[in-house]
Amino acid sequence: MATRGEDISASFTNKFTVVRPIRRVNVELTQGMLRKLDERAARLNISRQAVIKTLLARALSQEREKRPQSKKGRLKRKSAPGHAR
Repeated sequence: MATRGEDISASFTNKFTVVRPIRRVNVELTQGMLRKLDERAARLNISRQAVIKTLLARALSQEREKRPQSKKGRLKRKSAPGHAR
């Protein structure tokens, strides 16, 4: 359709999600931690990376919920030098 020059604008909703850039990191784990990680990944039938991302997101969310809120509803924190947010 579009390659034939037809109007396909009705196919778009103009609703989208902004995806932030992904940064690659290296993490050192003990043999025991790696074994537990692999066991959980196998039990859930997902990758190590998916387990790590899920657990990290959950931990950060729980931490955020526990923090007291300022008057404006958010605490502002400065990034450490050399660390972008």
